[in-house]
Amino acid sequence: MNENTEAVEVIVIGGGYAGVMAANRLMMRDGVRVTLVNPRTAFVHRIRLHQLVGGSDDAVVDYRDVLAEGVRLVTDTVTRIDAPGRSLTLAVGGTVGYDYLVYAVGSGSADPGVPGAAEFAYPIASLEEAQRLRPALDAAAPAAPVTVVGAGATGIETAAELAELGRRVTLVCGGALGPYLHRRARRAVARRLAALGVTVLEGAGTRVTAVTRESVELRDGRVLPSEVTIWTAGFGVPDLAVYSGLSTDPLGRLLTDETLTSVDDVRIVAAGDAAAPSGLPPRMSCQAAMPLGARAADTVLSRIAGERPETMNSLFAGQCLSLGRGAGIFQISRRNDIATWFHIGGRPAAKLKEFVCGGVVKALVDERREPGAYRVHKISAGGVRERELRRAGRAAAAPVREPAA
Repeated sequence: MNENTEAVEVIVIGGGYAGVMAANRLMMRDGVRVTLVNPRTAFVHRIRLHQLVGGSDDAVVDYRDVLAEGVRLVTDTVTRIDAPGRSLTLAVGGTVGYDYLVYAVGSGSADPGVPGAAEFAYPIASLEEAQRLRPALDAAAPAAPVTVVGAGATGIETAAELAELGRRVTLVCGGALGPYLHRRARRAVARRLAALGVTVLEGAGTRVTAVTRESVELRDGRVLPSEVTIWTAGFGVPDLAVYSGLSTDPLGRLLTDETLTSVDDVRIVAAGDAAAPSGLPPRMSCQAAMPLGARAADTVLSRIAGERPETMNSLFAGQCLSLGRGAGIFQISRRNDIATWFHIGGRPAAKLKEFVCGGVVKALVDERREPGAYRVHKISAGGVRERELRRAGRAAAAPVREPAA
């Protein structure tokens, strides 16, 4: 703890979209020393991981390009948070103290809970997982059957990417294709996948019950030949908060109030996929992670200044999917993240998706160059978040005034 010293120590755990945004924004204030703890030496551009699998992008960006010069980068993993002692235990050994902590550990693959899936299927929620998949695909014959399990954004994009390369792909939905999408956009996605040669299996009977080295078994009894099985169904979060004795939701996301402050400790603020504000987290996405990262930083800076932090907004524009390199879908949503009938498709949507991917990195770079430049989290959501909380019967915890450190 450094309350009697000149610099206030702020540690950010996690160097993804939320963590980098938070770390850069914290540089707005003099007298704040920011450390980012992350297990990798490079920033993972996660929304390009399906392109890494397809070979059209490496999905990484040098931290020197997106992280403010004043932020200290520590390549390590936090194994425990000692909230009362305001310290972190690192995997390489030793501890490090903090005055404020930003918990931005992100998300990863969930335990499939399906016999054989952990052994024989390839998840791609992380850089290392996607990198392990590439050699398996390279070793498989061009005509070898490839099965993608899960028909959310990652599954659809991966299936399209591989089919465009000539792979024989089956997309097993385990339910509906693109459950977030409006039915019109869903039909457009189905047409594009069919044109690429993807076999799409929908319905409750397509839930996977077992995976073997050479097949995928479905609830309806079908057995699909599969030389390479890719698992994209479901996401989980690291168990760091649970292991550290902090309050979490059932998935393990850190419970916070609407200022993103932990319900247990005013010095801990969460952002991104591993945050559960009021137990009602927004959809896991970079679209949510970056505004949450900015809001988390603003909350910390307000607390340091002895000011009342503002509450979060929850504002979405939709979901943008690539369908190979030449087409895509941009599903427009209401501000509460409910899909509307309107979407943009084809090559314009592919260009829009590429613009979004580039724009995400540009936003981090802009914040690196000029901390405080990012403003998306300050756009009014028109009371959307408040209405969601009322419908869910949740009362948002009041922000806590904290004396300057």
